[in-house]
Amino acid sequence: MENPIAYFVKNKRKSLKLTQIDLAEKSGVGLRFIRDLEQGKATLRLDKVNQVLDMFGCEAGPIRKEENYYG
Repeated sequence: MENPIAYFVKNKRKSLKLTQIDLAEKSGVGLRFIRDLEQGKATLRLDKVNQVLDMFGCEAGPIRKEENYYG
């Protein structure tokens, strides 16, 4: 199952016709971070994830293991 944040960021970026480089520059994170985020890397800094999500008017928060809908 795909990571919902990765799916959202990738689709939103594409719908706005932004490259990964564009998104990295506009959100103030590195290109490597954008690539890792869109590939669903499990261990990313939440503050940086929120920097990217802020570009789309969104924010993510931590979830407890029992709230994780992946099982």
